Amino acid sequence: MTEKTILIADDDKAIRTVLSRALSREGYEVRMASNATTLWRWISNGEGDLVISDVVMPDENGLDMLIRIKKLRPELPVIIMSAQNTLMTAVKASERGAYEYLPKPFDLDELRTVITKGLSPKKSTFVSANIADDEEMPLIGRSLAMQDVYRVMARLMNTDLSVMIIGETGTGKELVAKALHDLGKRRNSKFVAINMAAIPKELIESELFGHEKGSFTGAVSKKIGRFEQARNGTLFLDEIGDMPMDAQTRLLRVLQEGEYLSVGGTEAVKVDVRIIAATHRNLKQLISQGLFREDLYYRLNVVPINIPPLRERKDDIPDLVQHFFNIYGEDNNQIPKLMDQKAYDFLAEHNWPGNIRELENFILRIAALYKEELIGFNEVCSELAHNSKNDVKQGINENDKRQLNETLQQSIHRHLSKYFEAHEGQYLPPNGLYSRILSELEIPLIELSLEATNGNQIKAAELLGLNRNTLRKKIKELEISVVKKRF
Repeated sequence: MTEKTILIADDDKAIRTVLSRALSREGYEVRMASNATTLWRWISNGEGDLVISDVVMPDENGLDMLIRIKKLRPELPVIIMSAQNTLMTAVKASERGAYEYLPKPFDLDELRTVITKGLSPKKSTFVSANIADDEEMPLIGRSLAMQDVYRVMARLMNTDLSVMIIGETGTGKELVAKALHDLGKRRNSKFVAINMAAIPKELIESELFGHEKGSFTGAVSKKIGRFEQARNGTLFLDEIGDMPMDAQTRLLRVLQEGEYLSVGGTEAVKVDVRIIAATHRNLKQLISQGLFREDLYYRLNVVPINIPPLRERKDDIPDLVQHFFNIYGEDNNQIPKLMDQKAYDFLAEHNWPGNIRELENFILRIAALYKEELIGFNEVCSELAHNSKNDVKQGINENDKRQLNETLQQSIHRHLSKYFEAHEGQYLPPNGLYSRILSELEIPLIELSLEATNGNQIKAAELLGLNRNTLRKKIKELEISVVKKRF
């Protein structure tokens, strides 16, 4: 096999040395340059089988040179590496024809894999760039936790593949969806969002597909649905896990057939939208509980994007804080405030259960309440301590709210999941689980039935659909107290 030549351009001598040694051991001929000029000369002369280039170099930006490289030698694979680690860097690298984008610090094993794939025979997939250099960065954060997100997003910009965004509440799922639209090939059409959890069950089909005048009580005029509003653009289905089963069936049929009827309509309408869905719930668990259609899941989950919670990307807190200070300053015609390092360190110790949304509200409150231009440890400590007290109450309330919204099946599943998790490993729960669980269910069922009938066992038996003697036997076996209310 002919020895392959790899051209490397990076102004960091240490990185050049590491790459040279590692790739030389793999049998490649390695040529190194500290600037873009030398690299361009080699490429212009037809040298090299693969290029590894930094973005920021003394004489030219690597992304700008990438455009010229792909015009001159479109088949030459170019790997872009950068310490900037932003979404826009990943997107521009992908848009301008990079074979791969790797954030610094990079993993050598991953780089070796990428090089091997890059040197294998293939067809050119270069798409000309159309992202402006001064495009505002839609997502904030340079942490390692966000790099996989950026790389997946960059690869999706020129596709119409359905995307499922998974993440906790407050992690910015809609921002990711909007970025996929704004930087994708449907950017010149509408981005339409609908929160499935906020729409009454009986109105979901009307909201999605529209309705004709007189199609149901209250339909006093024709309504255009979200699918039609998003024509040629992107439809974002937020909280898809809260969609009722009958609406899931209708949505699946529309995605399969590529057309739909409005409520009360007779003429089929062709679907021309990109679907992006999002959820904070475990859809696979909902599938196992019979609450979400498995076939719809696979239709929507073509490319999953997992958004990390803020507690897993705390390196991004300084950038996020300054971003929110800048927003407040711009909205209120003020000079943006700053924060000292000790305050940042203290913020990093907080768990942020509400994720970025919680951080944003916290920073905007500090910006409004304190006149100081530099926010320090004392201000942050005082507000966060106050915030934490409220969060304890709010956290309990939110937990209660989630549990109140559970179905009986979901509640049982949640408790049983915890029970089995406690026996993970080599140990299973003791035998006889079926009878024990049924008796656990019977006790509150019988107790509440007796309470509802004021202790009248005949009425309780009728309510439960049991023989009166059977009920009495169970009351005795389960040691249930029968108490009649006195008025």
